[in-house]
Amino acid sequence: MSIVTEKEAKAILKKVLAYSKADECEVNLNGQLTGNIRYARNTVTTAGEVSDLTLAVQSTYGKKVGVATINEFDDASLEKVVRRAEVLAQLAPDNPEQMPNFGPQKYSKMNTFFQSTTKITPEFRAQAAEDSIAPSKQSHLIASGFLNDSHTFSAIMNSNGLFAYNVATDVSFTATIRTEDGKGSGWVTRDFSDVSKMDTATASKIAIEKSLGSVDAKEFEPGKYTVILEPAASVGLLRNLFNNMDQRAADEGRSFLSYKAKKDEKDAPKNKLGEKMFDERVNIYSDPHHPDVPTATFAGDGAPVEKIDWIKKGKIVNLQNSRYWADKTSTKYNPTATGANQWLMSGGNESLEEMIKNTRRGILVTRLWYIRQLDPQTLLYTGLTRDGTFYIENGKIKYPVKNFRFNESPIIMLNNIEALGKPVRIDGNMVPPMKIRDFTFSSLSDAV
Repeated sequence: MSIVTEKEAKAILKKVLAYSKADECEVNLNGQLTGNIRYARNTVTTAGEVSDLTLAVQSTYGKKVGVATINEFDDASLEKVVRRAEVLAQLAPDNPEQMPNFGPQKYSKMNTFFQSTTKITPEFRAQAAEDSIAPSKQSHLIASGFLNDSHTFSAIMNSNGLFAYNVATDVSFTATIRTEDGKGSGWVTRDFSDVSKMDTATASKIAIEKSLGSVDAKEFEPGKYTVILEPAASVGLLRNLFNNMDQRAADEGRSFLSYKAKKDEKDAPKNKLGEKMFDERVNIYSDPHHPDVPTATFAGDGAPVEKIDWIKKGKIVNLQNSRYWADKTSTKYNPTATGANQWLMSGGNESLEEMIKNTRRGILVTRLWYIRQLDPQTLLYTGLTRDGTFYIENGKIKYPVKNFRFNESPIIMLNNIEALGKPVRIDGNMVPPMKIRDFTFSSLSDAV
């Protein structure tokens, strides 16, 4: 019963709302059926499946809010969880930022569900792992990895007449493949809504090639270099940029988007909305209907979600906010899809291979990890390269280089663009490979 149909979800939620005595009541029903397989040292170590169905009831009296959850669905249990939420609400202090529930909304059709992904079996997962392990063994390498597939749904209904339902599928795969002496390492990741696009053998081949190619890395002096960042190398910095595009933080002076008014400047804006801050080729947006990264068309509070531009031609055109802050500042409410924080970056038409071919001197970075913030006002971050870092000369990869620690801001990075490649899906987003000048490497690392 972990996945219920729209009709079944509506029946359960109506029954729960019928028990409510609060001023307002909102009920969320979420279910999941997930499976996974993990392997290490060329051997499967764990495999399993999870099935779960949970109900959350939010009761509101004026500005007082209480929430209770349950995973039992007999009538007595459903009434019990409603009463518990009401008791908690009556005991709670007023929440000055509480907003009234939405009424009925209209949602565009969604395409987040793929039947192929729901048919994944333990045998399929085992074969997916074997398709990564077997070629690694043949190359005398050691593979470890993880595959996870999910079939989920979310439904929301409230006492004001709102109802929304979405069912989705997803599958993700990562693999780290190392040489037996631990001196070479390669890594790859893939994620899709439709498992028919997943090929762990082809993906693992990339990690195998990087593992073999990264042995005997040479030392390069730290400094500023032209770099080609594969999507896995830039996604973390871009995600941190996107997650910091909050209007309230900007308005309250806590963000890189906070406007620093001059002493003699009257009625200065509180944030940098409308300012051009990046290279004009930078376009970042969200779109629940994107064919490669589909998401629900409603937010966690039931608000409709459609395509929205965040950065357009380098200019900040929208900021994320809550309903409360949008109302307080008389600005547009910009919700994101329930269970997702999807962002998409436009790119160019070059493949990664073409970008390498068009580079006279530079460094290819497979991925960045252990990223930590140094300065929230400038979005300065530090971290390390990992799993394959290579020197490029005259359009060819010449040899591997030792990993670096970097100190860099995505703000500076997106102002130093030399070329953008074709965007690919990674971690539920669309990210292009990027050629960046003057990327700052601050020291060397012995890690592989």
